Amino acid sequence: EFHLRQRRLAQPAFHRQRVAHYGENMVEHAARMAAEWQPGATIDVHEQMMRLTLAVVGKTLFDYDSDAEAGEIGEALEIFLGMFGMIFLPFSELLERLPIPPMIRLNQARKRLDAIIFRLIRERRASGEDRGDLLSMLLRAQDVEGDGGGMSDQQLRDECVTLILAGHETTANALTWTWMLLSQNPEAETKMHAEIDALGGRRLTFEDLGQLKYTEMVLAESMRLFPPAWAIGRMAMEEHEMAGYRIPPRSMVVCSQWVMHHDARYYPRPELFDPERWRPEARAARPKFSYFPFGGGPRQCIGEAFAWMEGVLLLATLAERWKLRLPAGFVPAWKPLITLRPKGPMRMQLESRS
Repeated sequence: EFHLRQRRLAQPAFHRQRVAHYGENMVEHAARMAAEWQPGATIDVHEQMMRLTLAVVGKTLFDYDSDAEAGEIGEALEIFLGMFGMIFLPFSELLERLPIPPMIRLNQARKRLDAIIFRLIRERRASGEDRGDLLSMLLRAQDVEGDGGGMSDQQLRDECVTLILAGHETTANALTWTWMLLSQNPEAETKMHAEIDALGGRRLTFEDLGQLKYTEMVLAESMRLFPPAWAIGRMAMEEHEMAGYRIPPRSMVVCSQWVMHHDARYYPRPELFDPERWRPEARAARPKFSYFPFGGGPRQCIGEAFAWMEGVLLLATLAERWKLRLPAGFVPAWKPLITLRPKGPMRMQLESRS
């Protein structure tokens, strides 16, 4: 019931008109990064995509452009992600209370993150200003179908942390793997560039998404091969039997996007990068949950439309001016935390398209 109430309160922040406004901010930040890059330079593309998506989420969620605060939020999230393995350990809720170095670092990171977010919430409540961001929408939301109330400061904080993680880390990883795959598959890259170039070289907008279908297919295939959320867990609230297996109460049931997205029953030659898999007829021929990068059911990612728009607009804005090239002999390695990120830097050389 609590989740359903929170979902009702947050849903208006993701209405189409609001999302279209966020698109302008996304393109603006991507255009700034494209202008900073220099031909022939070698960048860590994952670090760059993390910086870009954190700037986007800072603007769309809190309407701020502070590099200092963005950096502090990013550092705190790094510590949270590093603790992911502990979630699956027995008695993890007890481990959190122990004064051991990992827990001390985690609690310090939580305090730093909370200090920033609670300050922003207090400032916004005091001003009462609607600044066109997600926080403004969440503050003004009322549960008209339920008790008529809004969110407490703690509930707002929890929603903000979730949205920072969902709108930052996952999109950065998706874009990083996409740049790698485009470098390895020049035919798909050429086709995507032709689609982008057909828009005439002007600043992209939300309305252009309908003309960027192949770019979206590239992103969809990238998220099939390297799903940013590679597994999701659900805890059994009571005993349950499924397919002959007994699931005891409080068991963690893990559904893996990685496993399903590499299943040859649905994706022939599953290791092959092939954006044509995402033509409407091919997509319609597969069962629904053969592909679920954003989860599914009542807890499906509330920001899915936001994420698709962000991924496509950032990719197209940068690809309009740049190609990214992997070094010869590059072999990808991944680090499965909460999200699927590269293991170590992903260094790529910038090549100007102008």
